[in-house]
Amino acid sequence: MGRSALVTGGNRGIGLAIARRLAAAGDAVTVTSRAGAEVPGLAVVKCDVRDPSAVDAAFAAAEARQGPVEVAVANAGITRDQLLALMSEDDFGAVLDTNLAGAYRVAKRAVRGMIRMRRGRIIFISSVVGLLGSGGQANYAASKAGLIGLARSLARELGTRNITVNVVAPGFVDTDMTTALADDKRAAILASVPLGRYASADEVAAAVAFLASGDAAYITGAVLPVDGGLGMGH
Repeated sequence: MGRSALVTGGNRGIGLAIARRLAAAGDAVTVTSRAGAEVPGLAVVKCDVRDPSAVDAAFAAAEARQGPVEVAVANAGITRDQLLALMSEDDFGAVLDTNLAGAYRVAKRAVRGMIRMRRGRIIFISSVVGLLGSGGQANYAASKAGLIGLARSLARELGTRNITVNVVAPGFVDTDMTTALADDKRAAILASVPLGRYASADEVAAAVAFLASGDAAYITGAVLPVDGGLGMGH
C-alpha cells in the first residue's frame, strides 16, 4: 500500500521532482508552497514554514486526505545572498528561520504521528554549500549545515521508534536559477564539478526516494551527497 507523504516547497524545482517521484511509486503526496497555487496531479496546501500554525494546518490537511504522514521531506528554502559585512540582520534571520527552523517545525509536527505508528522517514534537503561554505552565502551555508546536526540528533532520539532521519545534500542542480546564470559563471561552476555537469532535479529526487524506501531501513543520520563529486571528502 502507498504511504502518506508531505513535501514542503514541493511546487517547483527539486521539491516538485521529489513529490512526483514519490507519487509515481504509489505514495499519496501533499505538497506545500507559500502561495498555495495548484500543481497538476498533486494535492497542495498553502504553508509558510516560518509559521508553526501553518505547518500544523498543512499536516492536518494531509492527514485528513491521506492518513498519518509517514514520509516527511523538508525541502522549503530561500536564499538572500550578501557579503557578511553587508548582510542585514533580517536577511540572516529569514534564511535561518526558513531553512533550518522551518525544518525543525516540520520534523516536530511529523513525529507526532510517526511515534504512534512506530515508523517513519524524515528527510532534510541540505546543500553541498553546507559542507564546503560559499562566499556571500554565510546565512545559507549555516542553515544547511545546521540541518546535518539536527538530523543526526533526531536520528539518535527516534531510532528506537523505527523512524529514520537523513539528509540529502545536492550540488549544482539544473533549475531555473542556474539556467539564468551567465555563460562564464556556468562554465566556472562546471569546471569545479568532477562529473562536469549539473545534476537534474530527478537525480536528487531519486536519492530522496531511496532514503524513503524500505531498502534504506537501516540508514539513519546519513548525509547523501548528490553533487557530482564537488564536495567529496566532507
